[in-house]
Amino acid sequence: MAKRTPPNPQRRSPLALVAAIAAIAVVAVVFATTRAGGGALTTVSVRDLQSALAQSPAPTLIDVREPFEYADGHVEGALLMPLANVVQLASDLPKDEPVYVFCRTGNRSLQASQALVAAGFEDVRNVDGGIVAWTSAGLPVVR
Repeated sequence: MAKRTPPNPQRRSPLALVAAIAAIAVVAVVFATTRAGGGALTTVSVRDLQSALAQSPAPTLIDVREPFEYADGHVEGALLMPLANVVQLASDLPKDEPVYVFCRTGNRSLQASQALVAAGFEDVRNVDGGIVAWTSAGLPVVR
């Protein structure tokens, strides 16, 4: 019967090494993207957005969904700027004031938020959960 060698705890599998390197690379890219231009990117809840919108003056809210999604229901006062054109469409907005970015679930808004920070916006706030979280919280939409 052949003798089994116990596993070496110091030896890592190549797959684990690749996964660790990939994770570090993703963190580095996200950090670099969100800090480009000296801007800041934060993620906020729909309740944070609701509180901000109750302030006077209300902050800028950008909805990066497609027009048909926006027409289906959006947060009152939201500016429609689809993801593909958000940086170009937002170019007239003040870059030193808070900008909230919204989509369906938070994925496209994160991409748009990163692009806005890279374009020089100083205070970009990605709304976590998007319109799905907004309506799940029982908050109103405009149709």
